Formats: sequence, C-alpha cells, structure tokens
Amino acid sequence: MSRRRAHIAMVGIPAVSHTLPSVEIIRELVDRGHRVTYANDPAVADLVTGTGAELVRYTSTLPVGDHDWPDDPIAAMEVFLDDSIQALPQLRAHYDHDPADLYLYDIGTFAARAIAEAHQRPIVQLSPTYVAWAGYEQEVGAHLWALPGADAYRAKFAAWLAGNGATTTDVDTFSGRPTRALALIPRAMQPYADRVDTDVVTFVGPCLGQRTDQGTWTRPAGAAKILLISLGTAFTRQPEFYRRCLAAYGNLPGWHMVLQVGKHTDPAELGDIPDNVEIHPWVPQLAILEQADAFVTHAGMGGSSEGLFTGTPMIAVPQAVDQFTNADRLVELGVARRIDTADATAESLRTALLDLTTDPDVARRSAALRADARAEGGTTRAADIIESLLG
Repeated sequence: MSRRRAHIAMVGIPAVSHTLPSVEIIRELVDRGHRVTYANDPAVADLVTGTGAELVRYTSTLPVGDHDWPDDPIAAMEVFLDDSIQALPQLRAHYDHDPADLYLYDIGTFAARAIAEAHQRPIVQLSPTYVAWAGYEQEVGAHLWALPGADAYRAKFAAWLAGNGATTTDVDTFSGRPTRALALIPRAMQPYADRVDTDVVTFVGPCLGQRTDQGTWTRPAGAAKILLISLGTAFTRQPEFYRRCLAAYGNLPGWHMVLQVGKHTDPAELGDIPDNVEIHPWVPQLAILEQADAFVTHAGMGGSSEGLFTGTPMIAVPQAVDQFTNADRLVELGVARRIDTADATAESLRTALLDLTTDPDVARRSAALRADARAEGGTTRAADIIESLLG
C-alpha cells in the first residue's frame, strides 16, 4: 500500500506501440494501492484491464486499425488534433464527475492536458519516444510551420484551446512543452540528450516488467544461437522480406530462427520452411530477446529500446516514420547494422548477421548500453516520481 491512496488517471490512444511502453507503470501504481482509471478506446481494452486499472471507454478516430495515415506531416498532425477535439467531450463526461488527483497522458492525445488544467490537477506526460530539446522549435518546428496548411492547423488548434477549459493557450507550449514528462526510452536513443531540460524530463528507461501475461519461450535443445525477426505490429505484411530472411538464415549452421509475421501474412505464402525456423503471428518478444543472440527489427522505438535493454545486437530494417532515425542512432551507438528493405537481399542479411555477432566491439557496446538502460530505474523509478507529485 502506498503512503496515500489516490485516484490517478491515464489517458492514452489505441496504438499498441503507444500503450505497451507504459502498462507496467500503470500496473505498479495499481499494485501500490492507487485507484487507476485508464481512458482509451476498447480496441486495447485487454492491455488496459490486464494492469488492474479501470477502463474508461472513449471512441478514438485514429486510423490505428488500417494504418491509413496521411503522408503529409501537417495532415498527420491534424488527425491527432481532430481525435483530441472529438475525444474531449467523451472524457469530460466521465472525469468532470470523477476527477483524478493526477493525470498521466500519452504524447498522442492533447485532451488529457485540457482536462488536467481545467481541474487544476498535476499532469505528467509519459513519452514512448523522443522529447523536445533546447532549440527544437528552431531546428524542427520551424520547418513544419513553413509547410502548406500549417497556418490553418495552428489557427484550428488555437481556437480549440480558447474554448476547451485549458489555461495554456499557446499552441507550441500546449502541444510541445509538457510541464512534467517521463521519457520511457533509454537516454542513449534521445537526440541531443544533453540539451533536454532535466527539470522537466526524466529518462527512466524502458519500463518492461516481467510480462508473464504474454507467455514464455523455451530455447530449443541444441540451438547454439538464437535470431529473432520481428517488424513489430504495424508493418508486418512483408512476405517477400520474410522469404529473403528464410533464404538468408534457413539451415544456417548453429542458428535457430524465430520469425514473427503478424496476423496478415500466411506462412503458406513463404514456401518451404527450414527445420531451424519457427514461425508465429505473434511472439513474447522480450522473453525471446532475453535469450537471443541477434535481433532483426524494424527499429521502432519499442523494439530498439528492448534490444538495448537486453543487450541484443540488431539488424535494423526501418519501414516508416522515426524508424529510419532510430536505425541510424543504433548504428551510431555501435550495436547495429542498417539495411533498407530494398537492399535486404539474402546475402546482405546473412553477411550482416555474421559480421555483427562476431565483432567484439559490438558485444562490448551492447553490454555497456544494457547496463546503462537498466540503471535508469524503469518502472519503479517512474512510479516513485509520479507518487512524489501527488501533493
């Protein structure tokens, strides 16, 4: 039981890559005796209720089911703004009658900050990816605001702020400058980490927990080395890439390969499956990475963080958005090789694996970064900080 039982509310979005990074924090707060409500779309209800939190249902309009995101960056930002605009009345209908003592929120929703400011309660952003640094507005934001449609987007955002109960009415501050934030990534993955305001942002590292609810995985007898291949949850319809992986690593002496193909790829599309390969629509990734010798990943922030946390050398095959930047950062850190999908031939994939896993510098850097990631404190430190803000 914690020092004082409080009502803590989390407001998230129904993207697995945004929900998983913080679920262990929610579970820890529940275990400490707090009443935790978690507002999200029913699409991720199982993830939410599995923590012991109470699900507060709201309907999200984000295209997380079909991943039909606009290519234009301003249009993509407007998708999130529109979702928050329509979600706010749904959330206010609950929390105006049952206000929390403290609000937590994902970077993908603006509605939570509006509620917290209207209720005059403390609020903490849980960031599953990069945070802003000193100079971010000039180096990144200025380029965005010069794009077509940016002025209309800012005007729409400002009009919403003026009438939604928030006390912060500046668009840049409200959307990009949290009052307090926990970064749920290894500090090593943060661009310009030395320019991040540590009075506002604390890097607690990956908050992974035991994940026993996701199942376990047993290393096959006689498997000298383990390779995990996973493109996460959003970019898994890649049968041609999987066939190249089978050609690269199938029957590779000493190696056992675990291939996650997602729910949209039928293993029958992949042809003959070598004896040293197991294929699944989904795997308990962390349980395998704790035993793996290498990891072929799309370099999403979740997979990148888990690879660093477990000290597993990576072959990064980025697919979209921040994954290209993440892949380059992993290479800079000395723990990965980057191969773009178009260049991912059987030969290049095999060469990268053998080179990566026989390089002593890669082994040394992987071990050092593993120690750094675990020293950041993870779930326990995150929960301690949240409790310290309860007043």
